[in-house]
Amino acid sequence: MAKYLFHGSYSIEGNKGIVKGGGGTARRKAIAALFEGMGGKLECIYWALGRDDYFIIADLPNNVSAAALALHVGGSGAIGRLASVPLLTAEDVDAATKLTVNYTPPGQ
Repeated sequence: MAKYLFHGSYSIEGNKGIVKGGGGTARRKAIAALFEGMGGKLECIYWALGRDDYFIIADLPNNVSAAALALHVGGSGAIGRLASVPLLTAEDVDAATKLTVNYTPPGQ
């Protein structure tokens, strides 16, 4: 299973929905159900002050699942901006260091 960071901001309608829909704990429950319904698992969610309103770390089966989630959630009108970031483990980085990459920088 792959791990992802989702972060972004709510639209005005999304913020109204959080207030009307029971606040943070109700939203966390709905978000956990969303990930579980896609074969994944919510690890944590935090709300923040500043450019980003929320940070979510979750497991999903693959990049296709992450893309589907981003498309549907982003297209709902409740989200003003959404970014999805695949996260790598230390072991993933170890494996990457062992791969041979034939790269020539520009001009060399």
